[in-house]
Formats: sequence, structure tokens, C-alpha cells
Amino acid sequence: MHLRDPIHGSIQFSSAERNILDSVVYQRLRVIKQLGFSELSFPGATHNRYIHSVGVSHLAGRIFDQVFANYSFSQDSVRQRFRQVLRLAALLHDIGHGPLSHTTEVVMPLLSDVNVKAYQNTISELDPEKSRTSGRQANHEDYTIKFITDSSLTKILRDSFQDISPLHIACLVDKALQAPDDFFIDQGVNFRPILSQIVSSEMDADRMDYLERDAYFCGTNYGRVELPWLIGNITHHRVEDELYLALNRRALYTFDDFLLARHHMHLMVYFHHKSTVYEEMLFRYLTSPDCDFHIPYDISEYVLCNDYSLHQNMYASSNEWAQRISLRRPYKVLFELHSTEDNQRTEKMNQRLKEKGFSLIFASSSTRLSKYHSAAPEEKAFPIYVVDHYDRLAEPYPIEETTEIFQKYEEIRRIERLYVKPEQYKDAELYITDQKL
Repeated sequence: MHLRDPIHGSIQFSSAERNILDSVVYQRLRVIKQLGFSELSFPGATHNRYIHSVGVSHLAGRIFDQVFANYSFSQDSVRQRFRQVLRLAALLHDIGHGPLSHTTEVVMPLLSDVNVKAYQNTISELDPEKSRTSGRQANHEDYTIKFITDSSLTKILRDSFQDISPLHIACLVDKALQAPDDFFIDQGVNFRPILSQIVSSEMDADRMDYLERDAYFCGTNYGRVELPWLIGNITHHRVEDELYLALNRRALYTFDDFLLARHHMHLMVYFHHKSTVYEEMLFRYLTSPDCDFHIPYDISEYVLCNDYSLHQNMYASSNEWAQRISLRRPYKVLFELHSTEDNQRTEKMNQRLKEKGFSLIFASSSTRLSKYHSAAPEEKAFPIYVVDHYDRLAEPYPIEETTEIFQKYEEIRRIERLYVKPEQYKDAELYITDQKL
């Protein structure tokens, strides 16, 4: 089976992989937009998580082939098994994503109601909290593990790939899960760290795909990266009995560009003022007392939860926020401040305007060059190394200690905005001008 992709060209899938692509669970991703409300600012950004996940699986296979081109596994069947479980994890990494944006996670049920059995049966050494099935709200990652390990998709995975357990796939999506056996061990070496990193890390197939794809469909150049050179220089580094992702030093500047591309896509595309205000209005609708939209805990019902079902719900609602979203009547940007330091100006302006009776939305978007600084324990336990193929005496170092970009862009960059009800915009603008706010 071949799929035509505007980013990567012709992508081939086996008949077994096609069983996954054709499943009801996977087809749901066709009606989950990759960028949520961003199409209101970038009309071409109507691509979905289906084709994105297809691209991630394809790139994961390419990276695997590059990293292990000259690696001697105990058997060729081991190579094929590792490659296959990696492609499946990449293909399914977003399978539990909620409709429109991460905002909808605010109405997800308790994790205990979703009943992710994989959490009950395995205990994480890196993150003990992961083994608890109550006390917090579920998120899209929990639904992803539920889909993989305990849904109609699970049987398809077992029937199609009899030498791979669904839990093995889940272990590459969720680093905190404990592997149930020695599946990832070959010749005394644990391959789980590097395979997990190809799915999710500072240099993963997920970012490689969505940056190129989002830039293409948004019509921007911010996310463009020299992927062939970057992938061509990815390798492995062994630390004791574990294998980790590594990058040849000669491609370090390309990696810097990769980080900057993501950083700029956040600032210029993902944090665009229009998509931001729609997400803020969606949050206000979902948290309103009269909102009747909820994410079901039953995984078979969750299959029907997509962008269209949420839009239909909002269109039928009399809630002000739902109607503003449906009728495209967003609040309008009154003030915007970009900074890297704490600044009380926007908050003070917000308070003054509210005291005068203006209806406002205060939104703060923040990003850092790397997620490493705020990463969970299991992420920091999986470092990426820099190696030098031209200097065999050079000691490999964790990548965040090697590139100067991490230090230069250490700070958190914020975009703070005040939005006002459009009917009040002129009066609010006059007020902040007169008061010199």
C-alpha cells in the first residue's frame, strides 16, 4: 500500500500496517485537525493528525535505517522487530488526541474512570505517580495508551503483529511505563531508550514531521529544516548496557536550526493572536456551567469525539462563547506585549479596564527553546549525545551541554495579550490612550 504525501512523497505500508490505518480508531484522526483553530489565520492549515502520524511513522523508519545501517543485531528478525515496533509507536503516538486542541482536556474525565489497565499492571521506576490511576484528570496521552492496550485497536494489533505486544508499543510512547519483559534487549543491550527517543525527544520524528508539514500548509518558512542532513547524521551512543540517540558534531548547527525552527513556529504560528483567542473562548465555553460537552470515559464512545462533534455541539448551544466561536465573532486584540521577563503592565491594564466595565480576555502564551528545562524525570533520564566521528578521542556529551543555543535562548519568552469585546474596542482603545496605560 502506498500513500501520496505532499511532504515526504510516496510512503509505503505493509498489509499488516494497513489493518491499523483502516481501523475505525485510526480513521478518527482524519477529523482531528493538526492545528485546531490555526486555519482561521492560515487557511491552508486544514491538514489532520492522520497524515501527520503517517509522516511520523515514515520518518521513524528512515531514522532507524540511518542509525542502525551498520549495526550487527543478533538476528535480522530482531532488527525487523525493533523497526516494526518503532513504526507502530510513531504511527499511534497521537491516536488519543482530543478534538480541536489541548484545551478540550479540561473536560476529560478522571483517569480512574478511563481505567487504563496498563498503568495498573506496570510500575514506573522513573515516575511512581504514573502507576496511580486516580487523583488526577485524564489527558490525551492516557487515551493513547488506552487505545493501544485496551480497545478494539488492541485486537487488531495482536492479530496483525503476533511477535509484538501492544504494551511494547505503549512503552515507546510512554517512557514511564515499565517494560514487561526483555523484548527490547538484544545481546545484553537495551534498545528501548533510543527507540523511545526517536518517537519523542528533542530530536524526534514527531517534530521533524510537524515542523515541515505545518510550515508547508501554513505557507511560512519558519519551520523549514534541512532534514536530510540532520537525519543523515543521527547515530547511537552506548552508555553501559543502554543505547541512546546521538548526533554527529558536524550536524550540530543543523540541530540548532531545528530548535530555532520550532521556537519560531510557536511564536509566529502556534501562538498567533487569532487561534489564541479562539482557544481562550473555547476554554470559557467548556468551563461554563451550561456547557453540555464532555469527553466520554468509554473508549468506544471516544472514537466518536472529534472536531465536527464539538463544532456541532457549539453551534447548537446558546452559550455566548460557543456562539462567538460558531459565528466567528471573536474578541479583538487590544494590547500585545512580547517579553522575556516578568512584567506586570498587562495585568495592571487588565484590572483597570475591568474596573471600568470592559469585557476582556487576558491570554499569556509562553515557550522556551527546549522542553528539556521543564521535562519530566523520564525525559531527562534519556539524554541525547553529541559524538565526533572525526575525532575518536573526543568524549561524547549530552547535547544540551554542547550547543550554545541552549544557553543563549535559556529564557522563557512570553506573549501577553488583552482581548476586548469588539463592541467595546474603540472605547477601550481611547481609555488606555487617555490614561497612558
